[in-house]
Amino acid sequence: MESEPRPAFESIESAQEYLGLLSQTVLEAREDTQADIDAKTNGQPMRHVEALRMVSYNLEKLDHHLKVSRRILNDLRTLRRLLHQERLDRAPSNAIAPRDDSSMNVKPLFTEH
Repeated sequence: MESEPRPAFESIESAQEYLGLLSQTVLEAREDTQADIDAKTNGQPMRHVEALRMVSYNLEKLDHHLKVSRRILNDLRTLRRLLHQERLDRAPSNAIAPRDDSSMNVKPLFTEH
């Protein structure tokens, strides 16, 4: 019996972890590319050096986008916590507290407007 494939990101935290690993990999690639640029500036065809500079530039852009994405995920996590706390504050003291379904892929049947 085969199990269904799990989604890559089951929670905001797992997406943050992935972006952290990706950021580390991009940083290593940027360092390697810069080392190649420094080593190959002398004696290599200019076209090759320019291609390495383009790689470096695109890795820099990717690094920037990853940092922005990590900030957005942090904001979403903070907002989720605030909204969850508001729901707990509004619930009557004798009511059962709502479950935190944020780590599950549960979609509500109806949305509040």
